[in-house]
Amino acid sequence: MNLDSKIPEGPIAQKWSNFKAHAKLVNPSNRRKYKIIVVGTGLAGASAAASLAEQGYNIQCFCYQDSPRRAHSIAAQGGINAAKNYQNDGDSIYRLFYDTVKGGDFRSREANVYRLAEVSGNIIDQCVAQGVPFAREYGGLLANRSFGGAQVSRTFYARGQTGQQLLLGAYSALERQIALKKVKMFTRREMLDLVVVNGHAKGIIVRNLVTGDIEKYSADAVLLCTGGYGNVFYLSTNAQGCSVTAAFKCYKRGAGFANPCFTQIHPTCIPQHGDQQSKLTLMSESLRNDGRVWVPKKAEDCTKNPNDIPEEDRDYYLERKYPSFGNLAPRDISSRAAKEACDDGRGVGPEVNGSRRGVYLDFADAIKRDGLHTIEEKYGNLFEMYERITGENAYKVPMRIYPASHYTMGGIWVDYELQTSITGLFAIGECNFSDHGANRLGASALMQGLADGYFVLPYTIQNYLADQAIWPHLSVDLPEFAEAEKGVQAEIDRLMGIQGKRSVDSIHKELGHILWEHVGMGRTKEGLEEGIKLIKKLRNEFNTNLFIPGKKEGLNVELDKAIHLRDFILMGELIAHDALSREESCGGHFREEHQTEEGEAKRDDEHFFYVGCWEYKGNDETAPELIKEPLEYEAIKVQTRNYKN
Repeated sequence: MNLDSKIPEGPIAQKWSNFKAHAKLVNPSNRRKYKIIVVGTGLAGASAAASLAEQGYNIQCFCYQDSPRRAHSIAAQGGINAAKNYQNDGDSIYRLFYDTVKGGDFRSREANVYRLAEVSGNIIDQCVAQGVPFAREYGGLLANRSFGGAQVSRTFYARGQTGQQLLLGAYSALERQIALKKVKMFTRREMLDLVVVNGHAKGIIVRNLVTGDIEKYSADAVLLCTGGYGNVFYLSTNAQGCSVTAAFKCYKRGAGFANPCFTQIHPTCIPQHGDQQSKLTLMSESLRNDGRVWVPKKAEDCTKNPNDIPEEDRDYYLERKYPSFGNLAPRDISSRAAKEACDDGRGVGPEVNGSRRGVYLDFADAIKRDGLHTIEEKYGNLFEMYERITGENAYKVPMRIYPASHYTMGGIWVDYELQTSITGLFAIGECNFSDHGANRLGASALMQGLADGYFVLPYTIQNYLADQAIWPHLSVDLPEFAEAEKGVQAEIDRLMGIQGKRSVDSIHKELGHILWEHVGMGRTKEGLEEGIKLIKKLRNEFNTNLFIPGKKEGLNVELDKAIHLRDFILMGELIAHDALSREESCGGHFREEHQTEEGEAKRDDEHFFYVGCWEYKGNDETAPELIKEPLEYEAIKVQTRNYKN
């Protein structure tokens, strides 16, 4: 596998302009001749499909939901970053670029991140034109708030439902193209394989989730917009339908998988309340603008009513440890600090599996300062959601929060043009690796998804398609399609034929426990080696003792989940392999052997300043091969992150 990042020449601030000035183009009349498959309809997929259709391409768009607007992007709450500097507080394209690279602990590709910051302002203009109801100040100007890892206010928001409002904007653009018949929408389909013809991605195999039929589709290029793999941990903030299956099938077909161990544990989630829980709920990071995070100083106070604990007996540990950023310290740092406090016996809330896993997020000072009405205006729907789930009124009693699996910075390897190591296969949004390094800052996921879909891919995909004009449009009758379809059908038959005794959920829950204990917030060499052994053992259990009720024909949710779990188990192994090979701590990857005296992440830039890309070696029993893309920084000095002063 050859990893050519294709970064343009010139200074960092001119690379994107240089690329656009010299990239190949497809003329408007020729665009009508091309067909592009888009898999996924979240912010990245919907924006890309709408933009490409607007340019004249013929789009086939697939999602597993019953409507594109049900994509998991609607769950994003807090906001979207953009370097507009509306607050006149010192923000700029360079500062957003620097904060993002620093937040990712200097493990992202510098040129890609600068481009992201450069086009961020365009996203806000686009969304306002679509009618997205961003919050506004009294005078009518767009409002901003702060998010973790930044000392400026650059986050645009729509109360606590920013993702939903942005998706409705992208969805309206997509539906317009569907009405114009430039986009053909296929709902309730799941991609189960990629078809590669002569080294080029030329189609996909999908399963109709309602009828059970296996279907084949061909195109001139395939665009993957399928999100991340956070559900590998079983308990996560992701929708339960989110999976790694489409991306993992591309990995098995030859696409490199980059930095899989860079997984994000979000510090602001509602704690687990029992053994039978199947999902966790995110509470927006925006709450940390006004909420103060604390735990009791004394373990014996953990069972008391928090309002009865005096101020002098509270430990506002983020404010104490990181005075410059306080409660808006980056997610990886905030999550480890919460775990450290709970490991110290000072966690709050009910006991689950013998320990209290929660810290307080307290709004009493903010309500006293700004008034109850102001806090309700900012966060009302989030407080309402919290009360529905916990039965507690967070206006009167502090919220309880704890870290949970949320986002994955690792993903399919792409070059500067967002093309994978398989020619003709592109990956955008969370399913690629390129922009966030080892830790994503809050409000940057929406920024990346829409930047890729609206403003980057429509330029870069032309560089590939311009050379495809001489190639004939391929039929699904080719032997490569028949072979892929046969393989998908055989695998479904194999899973249905196991007829063991264990449910999909019981195995997935065990996988999640293994990963959380051995490949979670704190990792060690011994723990990772043990984790790999346990995952291999669980894979054997899955292959010999799985039970799927019902038939493969028609609707079968347990079969859908089994297919996801098969790939999650292998994904868990890949995460552990990557974490074991990276003998350093950086961002969300924390190796306990590599930390400073103060317990902070200790990088090893001499040996690990690279993108770790893994190549599948043909079967599940053979360990994948690590291929390194060296990182090159020209605009930023690589240094130890400091959020204390």
